Amino acid sequence: MNLEKICQEVILVAQEAGQFIATEAKKFSTASVEYKAVNNVVSYVDKETEKLIVSRLEQILPEAGFITEEGTAETKDMAGLNWIIDPLDGTANFIHNLPNYSVSLALAQGKEVLVGVVYNVCTQETFSAIKGGGAFKNGEKISVSANKHLGESLLATGFPYYKFENQDRYLKILESLMQKTHGLRRMGSAAIDLAYVACGYFDGFYEYNLNSWDMAAGILLITEAGGIATDFSGTDEHLFRGDVVAGSAVHAELLTEIQQYWN
Repeated sequence: MNLEKICQEVILVAQEAGQFIATEAKKFSTASVEYKAVNNVVSYVDKETEKLIVSRLEQILPEAGFITEEGTAETKDMAGLNWIIDPLDGTANFIHNLPNYSVSLALAQGKEVLVGVVYNVCTQETFSAIKGGGAFKNGEKISVSANKHLGESLLATGFPYYKFENQDRYLKILESLMQKTHGLRRMGSAAIDLAYVACGYFDGFYEYNLNSWDMAAGILLITEAGGIATDFSGTDEHLFRGDVVAGSAVHAELLTEIQQYWN
């Protein structure tokens, strides 16, 4: 496979999807909101964007399967070649007209991500990476921050909005990090958070209750930008396990803080 060529084609798909989302945002009504589960919202924009993306990606690599948030395409062999798609990461932001949401597209062979693209719909920033080829923002190479100290870091995270059984442990981690960093931000789109770690805006990111489509592209961005990504146990099972710790050189300290309360 020519990953560089595939990546350029995926960028165009992400941007086209982003343009569709931006157009729909101007006329979107909260009456269109549906619930997949308690506090887990979706809209026709998510579904139609995913259909558009699937139709385009099928043309790029017909042999690949799909792992999609809204289930509009068949999931094939999880150990094989798959597109991992989040058509609208930050749906709650979108429906409340908060301008921070994205399109996240990745190509993976099993748990190894080969291509990743995150498109910030509201800022029109395009983040891209290929395995072994570096990470880029709008075509310019990016790298994680040079900060090596958790005490000087700015972190991003996400708050749980369902599956609250780990909430107490999460709050203890949050309390600890509030006292040991320059601060934490909850932006509402994990894909954007990860992309912003890759280009050094944030020093690190952690969250649980994530799915592969939330983080596949963002994880590749970070590792290709010189960062580190693991699960909360420090292993490389994060893509399908649901919890992730990612960052620059502060990763080790951040992971230690999390493990004090998580294990």
